[in-house]
Amino acid sequence: MGSLNTMNFTTRLFALCLRKNKMQARHQSNRRPAVPLGSRILTDPSKVFEHNMWDHMQWSQEEEENARKKATENSLVKVQLEDQDKYEREASKYWNEFYKTHKNNFFKDRNWLFLEFPEILPEKWRQKFKTEKISSEHTKIISYNSFSLKNGMFEEEEKYWKKKYGGGSTAVQGYVYNKNQVKALTDNPQGKNCGEELGKVESFPGCDATYRILEVGCGAGNSVFPILKVLCNTPGTFLYCCDFASGAVELVKSHSSYNSAWCSAFVHDVCDDALPYPFPDEILDVILLVFVLSTIHPDRMQGVVNRLAKLLKPGGMLLFRDYGRYDTAQLRFKKGHCLSENFYVRGDGTRVYFFTKDEVWNMFNLAGLTEVQNLVDRRLQVNRKKKVKMQRVWIQSKFQKPLLPLHSPEETTKRHPCK
Repeated sequence: MGSLNTMNFTTRLFALCLRKNKMQARHQSNRRPAVPLGSRILTDPSKVFEHNMWDHMQWSQEEEENARKKATENSLVKVQLEDQDKYEREASKYWNEFYKTHKNNFFKDRNWLFLEFPEILPEKWRQKFKTEKISSEHTKIISYNSFSLKNGMFEEEEKYWKKKYGGGSTAVQGYVYNKNQVKALTDNPQGKNCGEELGKVESFPGCDATYRILEVGCGAGNSVFPILKVLCNTPGTFLYCCDFASGAVELVKSHSSYNSAWCSAFVHDVCDDALPYPFPDEILDVILLVFVLSTIHPDRMQGVVNRLAKLLKPGGMLLFRDYGRYDTAQLRFKKGHCLSENFYVRGDGTRVYFFTKDEVWNMFNLAGLTEVQNLVDRRLQVNRKKKVKMQRVWIQSKFQKPLLPLHSPEETTKRHPCK
């Protein structure tokens, strides 16, 4: 059932829902994002040092051009090819050294995750969490943006099958039947055996869960533990987290809040397609990809995204946040640190890429995922003590795996495993 050839219907259905919900299908960051991304707007430049961060900064054409010139200048001298090969081959070594040095003291816990990405939680628990943590105005905005599309798809799908097969049609194990066919199927012992056969699933960590999350590139657990703090009170949920630095995974497992009843941390190189995951494909509800893809060589990014897309169940969501083009971190690099266009190596041997939202859209679109959100998050970060201003640029995106429509009874004979 996971390999159904029904993308044409899904595409038409999704386009209809986009029109119905009046959502922009691409490049939503051309307008100012709604609040979760922040509501502290700098209207009086003389007050810039009154806060540490200002949201939704608009760059002038001059600022954009100056940033472009700086990035061009620091990219003139490239790292030698033999050194580039070394950084690629020994990437895990450099990250292991990073975590050996900094342990879990370098990054702060990402307590903002549920505000920016409420989809991390099962839908019925999102409402409860938002009621407790977020104002009613924020709740209204997040609820509309995050859930209206998915709910609309379910409604349109139901209308489609009722129109095609009548109001008396019923879904059984993902197949649509009319009332007589359902009776014949349920009376058929072979059909019963088939259902039992389909229900048999090999045991794996989190196999009993009904809602599963994977964080890729978990590091020392700065996302893991804020998530676990909520999941421990959310029955039926399970969190997987992986990193290709074994030292990072050990930091997660040795943390006092780590509990194998709710979480499974494992070492994994997402660039290696031959490496199996400790769970089957198409079982994940959410994949969290936060400041991870930028550490991977640009030539390997598409393969990583393609593989991750296979892990999502239909309707599952991939949540992405990473460095944007001309972020202060990019403009601060000196000559001789550039590996390739917009791809750099830090002094500790770790690497970083700076994205545009078009690049992000293209990658996830090629992987078969559909945009729910894709925007540029520009903020002004200030050091009030040193009177320093830094233009921060991040890309924040949400991409969904299309919901597979139920297939028709005509396909049953050739697709049903009992036949």
